[in-house]
Amino acid sequence: MPLVAWVTLLAVALVVAVVGVSLLKVIFQLKHVAWTLGAVIVGVDAIAYQTRTVPEVLPSVNANLAPVRSMAEQV
Repeated sequence: MPLVAWVTLLAVALVVAVVGVSLLKVIFQLKHVAWTLGAVIVGVDAIAYQTRTVPEVLPSVNANLAPVRSMAEQV
């Protein structure tokens, strides 16, 4: 094979290697972004759970206050 063909093959190999390394960097960045988004979603779900509306929590609060209510009625 002539020298020009070898130089062309070497140049193509170098370009493919650089593109491959760049794609691996992008893959690792996207994995990090996906993990961070998962953590944010879990945090938002926790906030939504802790700030749920009163009608959802009211039966639980009434159940916790039942002994207090019965004691107050006896007084």
